Amino acid sequence: MPAPRPRRTAVRAAAALAALAAVHTPAAPAQAAVPPVRDHLTVTVHDSGRPVHDGRFDLFCHPTAGNHPRPEAACRRLDALTSWGRPDPFAPVPPGRMCTTVYGGPATAHVTGTWGGRPVNADFSRSDGCRTQRWNNLVPLLPRTRL
Repeated sequence: MPAPRPRRTAVRAAAALAALAAVHTPAAPAQAAVPPVRDHLTVTVHDSGRPVHDGRFDLFCHPTAGNHPRPEAACRRLDALTSWGRPDPFAPVPPGRMCTTVYGGPATAHVTGTWGGRPVNADFSRSDGCRTQRWNNLVPLLPRTRL
């Protein structure tokens, strides 16, 4: 059997080292983790029929905090309503939508802040069926009301 050629042996050794280095090269250092966006909403409620629910409340989620009466439940509800492909829970009733004329009471609310990294500036009322349904969809962020 002829002796191996030095050049061919060197090429094979270099290829083996390159393959070994590729397998054992540590991964590139991870980029610093971006801290999650802390959601913060300010909810102002008037004429709910329950004086304890009227006023200005701050709600923080992720982690939960603030003086909102039901912060954990409100954050859970908003999380459940927030996902790709679903309508924005703070979107107004679309213009031209047919709504019942059933009056839901005098309660009004204004919500401002940031949710899911997006600004929120929304008004709520219970002046007809669509607006009452929109309000009820956000309970417990917005309080249950009495007429």
